[in-house]
Amino acid sequence: MALVKRGKTWHTHFFVDGQRFRQSLETTDKREAKSKEKDLIAQAKAGKLAPWSQQFARLSFSEAAERYLADRIAHLAPRSIRTERERLKPMRDFFETTPLTRITADSAREYVGQRKQKGVANRTVNMEIGILRRILKRAKRWHLIVDEIPHLPERCDVGRALSFEEKARLLRMAATKLEWETARLAVILALNTTMRGCELRGLRWSHVDFMERTITVRRTTTKTDAGERSIPLNPDAWAAILELRERAKLSFGGEPRPDWYVFPHAEGKSMPDPTEPMSGWRSAWRSLTQTIQCPACGHLQKPAEVCRNGECKGDIRVLKSPLAGLRFHDLRHHAITELSEGQASDQTIMSIAGHISPRMLRLYSHVRMEAKRKALDALSVRPAATDGGSPRGGYDTKDDTNSPAQPTAQPQVIENDGGQCRTRTCDLLLVRQAL
Repeated sequence: MALVKRGKTWHTHFFVDGQRFRQSLETTDKREAKSKEKDLIAQAKAGKLAPWSQQFARLSFSEAAERYLADRIAHLAPRSIRTERERLKPMRDFFETTPLTRITADSAREYVGQRKQKGVANRTVNMEIGILRRILKRAKRWHLIVDEIPHLPERCDVGRALSFEEKARLLRMAATKLEWETARLAVILALNTTMRGCELRGLRWSHVDFMERTITVRRTTTKTDAGERSIPLNPDAWAAILELRERAKLSFGGEPRPDWYVFPHAEGKSMPDPTEPMSGWRSAWRSLTQTIQCPACGHLQKPAEVCRNGECKGDIRVLKSPLAGLRFHDLRHHAITELSEGQASDQTIMSIAGHISPRMLRLYSHVRMEAKRKALDALSVRPAATDGGSPRGGYDTKDDTNSPAQPTAQPQVIENDGGQCRTRTCDLLLVRQAL
């Protein structure tokens, strides 16, 4: 164990169980250096400080982030890797070349503050800090700041279940324009299969069983292992699949191949490619959910101050679509809600939706107020009076819970010594007579 001063900064050099540790103590004060050295030795004995983690901790944040992503490729789906790469962008801009050893609780809190000033949601900030946590854990540095980084509160209403009117409006509006056709078919499948948007985009024709009328969601297209499942197609979903099949025949001049995507890339444009998946229907979805209808002339249009119909010019600045803010992922929430309200068992719902735990099922299920009202209304039903009078207003143990005894038929056993085989087994007759 030795303290060495290089320039004005103290460094430590010690061995624990035959392993060599060398590290800067980042201080010019010798007393503080001795205290930090004792802490480092304790961490090394507890297994929280290892040579490989020391090397990783010396890397800049950008280099450490690249190594972190490279290690995560084996454990995450390609889409999840892209998501984590996007979440790392603002952190790279903030920390840049800062070594992991220089990332402190103060700098982490400063990063959170800057993100909140830009209006970023708490959940997004928490997920970004989650990546920082995993990187610093690998460098054995997270335990130094964990107590000073609070978890921001998140909204509990993670999803939305549509009302009957909202669902009808969504399907009706989606059928009004040709450019919304792809979004309309995706909406029908999501509402009737609980499939996620990424699962629909990754769906190939080989995943559709036309004999059994089922769709198989593969591990390569879903988020987790629990998402791999087979989903039977109801009449609405089956009709959507057949329509997509006919579209593929018209677009590519023949029966779709098994390796082609059900939602092909650039469909409807000059160079569609069925071997690549569609990137999404974000523009069509945004336009579909934000479109309003002028109450004076009925013209469908985007939100504006004045109706775009030249003959109307009505004031529509206060109009807002009831579907505004609806996410495509909310259709999955709605489908699971309808399954819950339809009295399907939890096991059945988890098998269809791909959930692995009842907690996740409760997170996605939103029993609507109307279903709650019907359930409570059923408690106020009173049994009718048996004497022909008006229904009674209450319950009593003897009259209401115990039903009156009804005469039941009693079996009689009659032995007959006659018969062709002259045996008691053949001659035993059971005759049921009502007394």
